Amino acid sequence: MKKLFLIVFLALLPYSVNAQSNLNKILSSGELKVGTTGDWDPMTVKDPATNKYKGFDIDVMNELAKDMGVKIKFVPAEWKTIVSGITSSRYDISTSVTKTPKRAEVAGFTDTYYKYGTVPLVLKKNLNKFSTWDSLNNEKVTIATTLGTSQEEKAKEFFPKSKLNSVEAPARDFQEVLAGRADGNITSSTEANKLVVTYPQLAIVPDGEKNPAFLAMMVPKGDEEWRKYVNNWIKKKKSSGFFTKLLAKYNLKSL
Repeated sequence: MKKLFLIVFLALLPYSVNAQSNLNKILSSGELKVGTTGDWDPMTVKDPATNKYKGFDIDVMNELAKDMGVKIKFVPAEWKTIVSGITSSRYDISTSVTKTPKRAEVAGFTDTYYKYGTVPLVLKKNLNKFSTWDSLNNEKVTIATTLGTSQEEKAKEFFPKSKLNSVEAPARDFQEVLAGRADGNITSSTEANKLVVTYPQLAIVPDGEKNPAFLAMMVPKGDEEWRKYVNNWIKKKKSSGFFTKLLAKYNLKSL
């Protein structure tokens, strides 16, 4: 059944499998290598007790490997190195990241299958003081970011007057807010909704979302065979209802 599924996919591709393509290498080796950070709930979360990954993106990648009839290997990555992991061929594909012009200069992107907005997080007790985006744009305010994330880039745009403090993984920006070393941080609305449940002392600034961003998997730039294969798989999975069910499983909004 798996081989039949694979043959159907290959038949739908308007090109032949190039020997240099990651697609050919994956099928030959029988293994799909996936780079992931494991620190973005609910997309990719690593359980330190078991060293196993779970989450929306992990389910997506497991499904892709299953449909290809290959094994899957998750390769640990950090936000500051997740792009270089693609360019240095440490893995064939990454779990979802935000499409940014800077990343697109050196990496390829699949079609998107999820979007989110950006929101600020502050301590709940400070909501009266920090009730808007603009209230955080102040020279007396410290905004925490995680090194290498798209939020690190956006913080410079949103808070030009504020002091920006970038922390390096495995530390996270919101932890700086919890510890009182920063007044706020920005993150995806997806993660923020999870964090305020896990840490009730945190709150989302009630000023609306900004910067709608589209998530996609990263693949090697120029490897059109592999990129088109994954795009075709995403299209088929959208049509089958796979993504709709997965979004519901993690209480995420659909596109």
